[in-house]
Amino acid sequence: MAPHRDRTTQGGDRKIIASNRRARHDYSILDTVEAGIVLTGSEVKALREGHAQLADAFARIIRGQVWLDGVHIPPYQMAKGFGAHDPDRARKLLLHAKEIEKLDRMVANEHLSLIPLALYFKEGRVKVELGMAKGRRKADKRQVLAERDSKMEIAKALGRRAKGKE
Repeated sequence: MAPHRDRTTQGGDRKIIASNRRARHDYSILDTVEAGIVLTGSEVKALREGHAQLADAFARIIRGQVWLDGVHIPPYQMAKGFGAHDPDRARKLLLHAKEIEKLDRMVANEHLSLIPLALYFKEGRVKVELGMAKGRRKADKRQVLAERDSKMEIAKALGRRAKGKE
C-alpha cells in the first residue's frame, strides 16, 4: 500500500511527509509519543521531496535506546558516493531517558508494539509519531469496520433528515 503523502500543514507548523494508515487498521492505538530522529543530510533532503515509506516499520528498545527499523527513505538523487545513505538502515530515535523507561515498561508488561504512525516536519525538524499499539485479530478488525460503517449510516441518515429529504 502506497503511503499517504499529504503535504498540507496540520495544526500549526506540522507538514506530513508520510503516514502509516495501515497501522490504525491492524492495531489498536493506545497512546502516542512524539520523537526526534537522527538522520543524515541526504535523508533530510529526500524527506523534503516527500519520499518515505512506513508500511512495515516498527520501533524497538535496545539497551536503553529506541531504534526505528523498516522505514524506507530512498537515496537523494543528487547525493552520490560519500553523501549517499543506506535507504533501509536502522535510525535512532531521540527521547528523554524517563520516556524510554516508561515505554520499555509498557511494552514489556502489556505486550505492546511500538509502531510509527507518521513522519513529519515540525519547526524545521523531522519528527516521528510513535503509537503504543496492541495487535488486532481478524474478528476485531471486522468489528471495527462494522462499527465504522454503522456510524457512517447514522450520520448519513441524520444528514438527510436535517435537509428534509426523509
